[in-house]
Amino acid sequence: MRITPLAAASLAAILAAGAAGAQETVGTEGPEITVTKVADGLSHPWGLAFLPDGSMLVTERPGRLHHVSTKGEISEPISGLPEVDNRRQGGLLDVAIDPDFADNRLVYWSYAEPGEGGTTSTAVARGKLSDDVSAVEDVEVIFSQKPKVQSTAHYGSRLAFDGDGHLYVTLGERFSETFRVQAQDLDSHLGKIVRIDPDGSVPEDNPFVDKEGALPEIWSYGHRNVQAAAINPQSGKLWSIEHGPRGGDELNVPEAGKNYGWPVVSYGVNYDGSPVGTGKQHAEGMLDPIYQWTPVIAPSGMIFYEGGMFPDWRGDLFVGGLASKALVRLELDGEKVVHEERLLQDLGVRFRDVAQGPDGAIWLITDEDNGAILKVSAP
Repeated sequence: MRITPLAAASLAAILAAGAAGAQETVGTEGPEITVTKVADGLSHPWGLAFLPDGSMLVTERPGRLHHVSTKGEISEPISGLPEVDNRRQGGLLDVAIDPDFADNRLVYWSYAEPGEGGTTSTAVARGKLSDDVSAVEDVEVIFSQKPKVQSTAHYGSRLAFDGDGHLYVTLGERFSETFRVQAQDLDSHLGKIVRIDPDGSVPEDNPFVDKEGALPEIWSYGHRNVQAAAINPQSGKLWSIEHGPRGGDELNVPEAGKNYGWPVVSYGVNYDGSPVGTGKQHAEGMLDPIYQWTPVIAPSGMIFYEGGMFPDWRGDLFVGGLASKALVRLELDGEKVVHEERLLQDLGVRFRDVAQGPDGAIWLITDEDNGAILKVSAP
């Protein structure tokens, strides 16, 4: 079913000034969906995580973490977070809850950590969420990217727990040509995905634990700026999507110890049109993505849909699109993408994160000055 011009206009009106609760039902290639604005007034929200009671934790990039009720009521900022550097792409970024949250109430968040002389890096902290959800307590930094550099871009920063309780942290190569080459260096965290235990310690079976000179947290390398990551519930494997430059957003299934090519090879070109690295798309010893976008969608946030609300979409991958201003749906056959559909483009907003709610609805946050929380449900 195609969206009619009238429906598109009504859909766009959902995000116009007005009370939360506005909704519109529209068509897709499959089921009809109802889009509801649950809350707004957030400043560039970045990460969304559900608590067991169906309420949410939502980050704002300027440095605030909020509790959002099931009715869309936004709390005052939760206290206890460390200082963040919120210049340009930096700030408070992703948020995740511990797999054993019901017992330990631990919450994890990633952020741009300030250093000396204006340097920054991606860091991950955790703390215990108070019973009244007003503060995080006993806060500790469990990971800090090395080295800190003079950049305010490409922090990566998605968090994903696997079925064994390991925490994957996606990292950017910090953009500048001066140091993006460190994505190929094993003594640097730039341009890497790292795998740690919940307390920040290193799993004994990480691929570079016994390699002299290598940072033991590294899981995979040669990445540009990974801002989407999720565990595939069918295989238990981590999947990730990273931003390309001009062209070449990459969907990967990162394997332990493998090299994904940046900035030696790429499906895109530099922003000035010059070739990236060798100017080639492939190189021996470097793994190709399983799917790529040129032009880019600018991916941010992803889920494997497993809910019962949309049975036709079970097993599909949903990705937030910033430049594409779309919720991108990918149909999969194993590790092969067989079809792509772009949803909600008529809203005209940047989708920063995607989550599945306890009821099987799909939840979105928009990267805007007046950022909103949207719920996609069955009519």
